[in-house]
Amino acid sequence: MAGVLHVDKPVGLTSHDVVNYVRRLAGIRRVGHSGTLDPMATGLLIICLGKATRLVEYLVGLDKEYLATIHLGRETDTYDGEGQITAEKRVEVTEQQMDKALELFRGQIEQVPPMFSAVKVDGQPLYRRARLGEDIERPPRQVTIYDLKQFSWNSPLLKLRISCSSGTYIRSIAHDLGQVLGCGAYLSALRRTAIGEITVEEATTLGQLDSEKWRQHLQPLDSAVHHLPSLKLTTGQVHRISQGQRIPLDEVRHPALESPVRAYDQAGNFIGILIIDQEQWKPHKVLYQPDL
Repeated sequence: MAGVLHVDKPVGLTSHDVVNYVRRLAGIRRVGHSGTLDPMATGLLIICLGKATRLVEYLVGLDKEYLATIHLGRETDTYDGEGQITAEKRVEVTEQQMDKALELFRGQIEQVPPMFSAVKVDGQPLYRRARLGEDIERPPRQVTIYDLKQFSWNSPLLKLRISCSSGTYIRSIAHDLGQVLGCGAYLSALRRTAIGEITVEEATTLGQLDSEKWRQHLQPLDSAVHHLPSLKLTTGQVHRISQGQRIPLDEVRHPALESPVRAYDQAGNFIGILIIDQEQWKPHKVLYQPDL
């Protein structure tokens, strides 16, 4: 059993809860996901089953899109609605002030991760230090906000549509925006609407996944890596790759010579992932070995 499920995670469940649900449903242990969503968040979670778990690494670094609801006028220790309120102020923000503030969060920005996060400092996750009441210095990280649009604003609630690089903390954007505006803010709701080219409209709810119909929603292995360029191999080349051998670059023409690539046989079967190493195509993930 191997493939990919696009799941619309409901509020209240952890990403691991969804993984465990799929494990029980499919009856297999090898199940993983593409990127954590907090329990308060909803939206797209890509679940990989069986051999597809070997492709998770190509999903976690993809760009993401979110619909974020930010509550102005309050701050919390976790930067979201699950934390304790630490400050409250009146919201007196004009449209012009809002536009000016949002502009600061577009493009490449430096972002300090929240204390309540899995980022490790000195080998220990920050959330463990936070639970002990510690607030330690965190090195900033550079992330990219490709697009940030005001979806709606009905004070004190601001809704933003955010397209960003992997590793961006939307909670930090909410908190930092509150600091810029001078009134404080926290993230009150979050929905992930896209991972790479896959959108939440393609996802299935947990209610639609039952013991009888869940296989109907299982996507093929290579759907997890459709964002990578593809390469078609001859029968002989497939045999060599499946044996762990390499193929010279000039033996397989590829216009862009990008790496990694999806490799297929002449019948269209997905063989696995190849990378370029020392002017050769090197097998990196071989997932299918045809009878030769």
